[in-house]
Amino acid sequence: MHSPHDPYVRVRGAREHNLKGVDVDIPRDVLAVFTGVSGSGKSSLAFGTVYAEAQRRYFESVAPYARRLIHQVGAPKVGEITGLPPAVSLQQRRAAPTSRSSVGTVTNLSNSLRMLFSRAGTYPPGAERLDSDAFSPNTAAGACPGCHGLGRVHETTEELLVPDPSLSVREGAVAAWPGAWQGKNLRDILDTLGYDVDRPWRDLPAEQREWILFTDEQPVVTVHPVRDADRIQRPYQGTYMSARRYVLKTFSDTRSATLRAKAERFLTSAPCPACGGSRLRPEALAVTFGGRTIAELAALPLTDLAGLLDGGGETARVLTADLKSRIAPVVELGLGYLSLDRATPTLSAGELQRLRLATQLRSGLFGVVYVLDEPSAGLHPADTEALLTVLERLKAAGNSVFVVEHHLEVVRGADWVVDVGPGAGEHGGRVLYSGPPAELASVEESATAVFLFDESPGPAREVREPRGWLTVGPVTRHNLRGVTAGFPVGVFTAVTGVSGSGKSTLIGELTEDVPGVERLVRVDQKPIGRTPRSNLATYTGLFDVVRKVFAGTEEARARGYGVGRFSFNVAGGRCETCQGEGFVSVELLFLPSTYAPCPDCGGARYNPETLRVRYRGRSIADVLDLTVEAAAEFFADTPAAARSLGTLLDVGLGYLRLGQPATELSGGEAQRIKLASELQRGRRGHTVYLLDEPTTGLHPADVEVLMDRLHGLVDAGHTVVVVEHDMTVVADADWVIDLGPGGGDRGGRIVAAGPPARVARAEGSATGPYLARVMP
Repeated sequence: MHSPHDPYVRVRGAREHNLKGVDVDIPRDVLAVFTGVSGSGKSSLAFGTVYAEAQRRYFESVAPYARRLIHQVGAPKVGEITGLPPAVSLQQRRAAPTSRSSVGTVTNLSNSLRMLFSRAGTYPPGAERLDSDAFSPNTAAGACPGCHGLGRVHETTEELLVPDPSLSVREGAVAAWPGAWQGKNLRDILDTLGYDVDRPWRDLPAEQREWILFTDEQPVVTVHPVRDADRIQRPYQGTYMSARRYVLKTFSDTRSATLRAKAERFLTSAPCPACGGSRLRPEALAVTFGGRTIAELAALPLTDLAGLLDGGGETARVLTADLKSRIAPVVELGLGYLSLDRATPTLSAGELQRLRLATQLRSGLFGVVYVLDEPSAGLHPADTEALLTVLERLKAAGNSVFVVEHHLEVVRGADWVVDVGPGAGEHGGRVLYSGPPAELASVEESATAVFLFDESPGPAREVREPRGWLTVGPVTRHNLRGVTAGFPVGVFTAVTGVSGSGKSTLIGELTEDVPGVERLVRVDQKPIGRTPRSNLATYTGLFDVVRKVFAGTEEARARGYGVGRFSFNVAGGRCETCQGEGFVSVELLFLPSTYAPCPDCGGARYNPETLRVRYRGRSIADVLDLTVEAAAEFFADTPAAARSLGTLLDVGLGYLRLGQPATELSGGEAQRIKLASELQRGRRGHTVYLLDEPTTGLHPADVEVLMDRLHGLVDAGHTVVVVEHDMTVVADADWVIDLGPGGGDRGGRIVAAGPPARVARAEGSATGPYLARVMP
C-alpha cells in the first residue's frame, strides 16, 4: 500500500480502448502534458481512465437519488489507481446549443451584471426596485412578452409559403406543408371543409387563401379518404392546421435539425419591434448604470465593459470590483473581444473551453486534478503564452493540471510529460516515457521527441505563382468593415490572425457565387452524424461496397441474401433485440439508465444467421471492428474499398475502426473524414477547398501527412484556402492573408497579405514575429 501522503497518481493495468495494460506514475501538483500521435491512446489515459475513475469515486459518495440526475461515464477498465484527488474535466464537447445560452451565462458574468443593475442601477423617478431576475431574458420576470426573450420574431408571408401559385393545393402549392401522409391528410381535410383543392392557387379567392395559410382556427372534421383499389381506408377524425401555424410550431418545437432548417426556409426573422432585439421588458430597460441599459453593456466587448465599470456608491464599488475580477481571466485568455450577449452556438470549441477555464480560475478550488483537452486549439501563438500563464496559476493555487496537448510550446512549458505511442490504434497504447520534458530526447520510439527538440526550420519550398484571383468584398459583417480580399487561384493560401480577428467570417464570404469559382468544397469540423448509427464506414460510402462484397459470397447467394441483409439499420439481417444498435438501455430502479451490450448479439448488431456469412473468414461484424489500416490490407484487391480506405490512410486516420460511431469522433477527425470522402471522388474540374483549422487535434507528425495531401490537391490544379494558427503550416503556404491586428473591434482588417516571407516582416502584424521564427 502507498502512504496517504504519496505525491503520485499511480495507474496500474489501464486497458481502456487501445491501452495495453498501462502502468504509469504522474506526480500531483504539476502541469503534466499527455502527448502522442492522434489515436495513440493519450485521451484514453487522461479522460477515459484517470478522469473517469475520479468521477466514478465521486458518484459512489452521492445519494442514489441524486445519481439518477447525473450523466455517468461508467467504470474504466483499470486494475487500480491510487493517490487520485477529485477531478474536474474541461473538454471541447458542447452541450446542446441553444440561443438562450451566451458568454454571460457560461461564465456567470450575467448574474453579476444583473445584480449590479438591481442594487446600484439608476431607476426612473417613482419606479420600484427590480429583482435581479427581472434583468434576465431567460426568466418570465425579465423576458420581453413580444418575443419571449429571444430578441427576434419569426413571421411568414404568402410568397414564402406558396412559391409557385400556378399549382393547386393537391399538386403541392403550399410548399411549407410536410410531405408524405401528413401533407396528404391536411389536403384531404381542406377538401372535406369544401375548399377547391384542384384549382390553381392564384385563382382561389383572397379570403380563402388567407384562411388556408394564416388561420388560428383548428377545426376537426371526419375525413373520408379517396379509396385506392388495393387498400381499404377507413374514415378518421382530422384536425386542420394552417401553414403558418405548422411552420412556427415545427420551428419552435422540433428536435430535428433537418425539420427545423426546412421550417426556417419559410420564415423571415426580424428584431422584435417591442424590445428592439434587447430581449427584455420595458421596466428593465428603463434602469441604467453609467447612462447605459443592461442590454447596451451586454453588447460591448468585455475589454470595453471592464473600462466602463466605475462610479456609483459603495454598493456599486463592491459589485463592479467583483465583475472586473471575473472579466480579467477571460481577457487574459485572449477572449476580451467577446460580448456577454454573444450566443454560445456561435463560439468555436476552443473559445468555449477557454471560457470554462476562466470560470475555474475564479472558483477557488484547490487539491483538484484539472483534465483539459487541447486548450490551445484555435489559439494564435500570441494567445498561447497567456494560456500557459493561466495553467500555471491553476497549479499555483494548489491543483494538478493534466493536459492532452499537441502544441509544442505547451509541451515545452510543462513540468512532466507522459508520451503515449509509438503509433496509433493497435500500434499505440503504450507509455513510452513519463518524466521531465528534457529527458524525452533520449526516447528513440517517440514521435513527439523528433519535433520537440529539432527546432530547425524545414527546407524552403518554391512559392507557386497564382493563375488568377478570386475577389471577395467589400464585406461588412461581424467585425469586418468594408474589407476586400483577393484569394489567389491554383495556390495554397493561409488566413491568419488572433482569435476573433475575422478569419472565419472572411472565408465564409467565399461562395460559389464569387466569379471564377467553378466548384467549392467547405470542409468544416461539424459532426458527421449525431447518432451512433452514423459511422466512418456509412459516411464515406465504404459500407455500401462492403455490403456488396458480402452479398456476393456463395453463402449469401445460396441463402438468398441481398445487400439489404447486411445493413444494421433495417429489419432483416440486424439483431431485433437492439434494433441494430449493438447495445440496449437498461432501466434501473433509483439509478440512471445505463447502456449494456445487447444480450442477444453481444454488441455485434446482427442476428446469428447474418453472422454465419463469412468473407475470407470474417463476418460483417468482424469487418466493422477492423481499423482502417487493417481493412486496407483485408480489402487490398477490392478497388472501390481500397480507394476509399487509401484516402482515409492519407489523411492520417488509419487508427479509427470502420464501425466507430460518429458520436465518438473529435471535430478534427470528422473534418478529416469529410476531406477523405471528398478526395476519393473523381476529379471534377477546378475546385476551391476551404478548411477551417485542419490541424486542430493533430500531432506534428500527422500534420506533415495532412499537408502532403493538401499540397497534392494544389499540384493537381486546385485551390486550397485554410484558416490556420500552426506557424509551420503558414510558413509552407504560397500566400498569407493576415487579419487583425487584434480581436473583435480591434480586428477586422487585413494587416498584411503576400508570400509568407513578406508577412513575417510586416509591421503591426501579431502573426509576423511568430512566423519569422519558423521561416527557412
